[in-house]
Amino acid sequence: MSADLLSSEATLLNRALRRVRGLWTDMAGMVAGASVEADLAQRMQDCLAARGGEASARARAAGLAEAYLARDEAGRVEFLRTLAAFDSDPAAVAEAAAVLAAADGVAERAAAKTRLRRILEPPRVRLLTQFTSIPNGVKFLVDLRADLLARAADPLLGALEADLRGLLANWFDIGFLELRRIDWTSPASLLEKLVGYEAVHRIRTWRDLKNRLDSDRRCYAFVHPRMPDEPLIFVEVALVQGISGNVQALLDQNAPVLDARRADTAIFYSINNCQRGLDGISFGSFLIKRVVTELGHEFPNLKQFSTLSPLPGFRRWLTAQLVEEDGTLLQDGEEDALRAAAPGAESLGAALAAVAGRRAPPKDEAVASKAEAVLIRLCARYVLAEAGRNPKRARDPVAHFHLSNGARLERINLRGDTSDKGFRESLGLMVNYLYDPEKIETNHEAYAGEGRRAATPSLRKLARV
Repeated sequence: MSADLLSSEATLLNRALRRVRGLWTDMAGMVAGASVEADLAQRMQDCLAARGGEASARARAAGLAEAYLARDEAGRVEFLRTLAAFDSDPAAVAEAAAVLAAADGVAERAAAKTRLRRILEPPRVRLLTQFTSIPNGVKFLVDLRADLLARAADPLLGALEADLRGLLANWFDIGFLELRRIDWTSPASLLEKLVGYEAVHRIRTWRDLKNRLDSDRRCYAFVHPRMPDEPLIFVEVALVQGISGNVQALLDQNAPVLDARRADTAIFYSINNCQRGLDGISFGSFLIKRVVTELGHEFPNLKQFSTLSPLPGFRRWLTAQLVEEDGTLLQDGEEDALRAAAPGAESLGAALAAVAGRRAPPKDEAVASKAEAVLIRLCARYVLAEAGRNPKRARDPVAHFHLSNGARLERINLRGDTSDKGFRESLGLMVNYLYDPEKIETNHEAYAGEGRRAATPSLRKLARV
């Protein structure tokens, strides 16, 4: 990314943070005697007591938020542990549980359950909820959870994180989210955030950004009404003719712009979660399905909806398999094919890398074709047969995401991503997952229930599944 883009982004974020913290400081000043030096636990208790009305409660919450952001690492841990200590009263919980156990009759049990649920809810949940009343309070809580996730090994903070996750999961239910199209006329602050959050294929320059938002491109994001200027997740789409197999060609700034009305295929080539604090709260599947519907209405000529996806764990998996080779990785003749295609390679791993990275036309097309077929087969096995801890779940995280959304593995592309990152992570291979609106639900149910991964017959045969 260019230095001017990075500098602009940092300036924008710092300015926004100063403005919000200024508002919080002004609000906190409304509470007589408010002091950063006051006992932290007492300040939290005062927030829970809610004395002085709604305005005072907001001011106290703003003061706490400002105090948290002003602290160093050790101070933030102290703040979080103090907040986490506002837990349910064990004696009151035990008493309520005993009352429930002794309850007789439907009405009495219902009342006892209601009381027990109320007592079980830690006071810290009410305190967390109070932050929603201040400017950018919801964003503050999202970022607070990101801090908690980094410290989840601490049992006390882990409990606080679980409480906050439950709140955010309710507040960020898909029914509350808005689909927004981002284009070149969108506010500069939003465009700069797009640059900062893009992690799949980095945006290097303003020209690069403008190219991704041209008339034959689309970018859609989910936003929340309480965070209208913060994308939660966004997807970038190219409107093309036929399924694309190389991301560099797709992002070529010098390529002619296609009349979008002539496109027959939508390629989803980058999807990014933007808020670390919302990890585990899934929007991606809903976003893709919403965008498929949106594009289908705008462009009736679109016949295919496909991704051009990375394989972030492929090379790591393949390297480990070569080290632990037990005779099942390569089939008869495949080792000979690899060594013939890369005669100077010192190992099978080096031979695979040489075959994958070849850019000039091979001297012997037949030899090269056999070696490349080995790579394709290994990739098909990785996506369709390999599993992680859960035997029903694809080992590759991107594959799991798309297969669980109901997509089908459609095609494997050699030299689909020729960047250093693409070669480092997947030996340059990329894959197309196809979203067929008529089969999405069937594929999703088969994968979620039985672990069955949808793929074309030829790829299933390659993977032997």
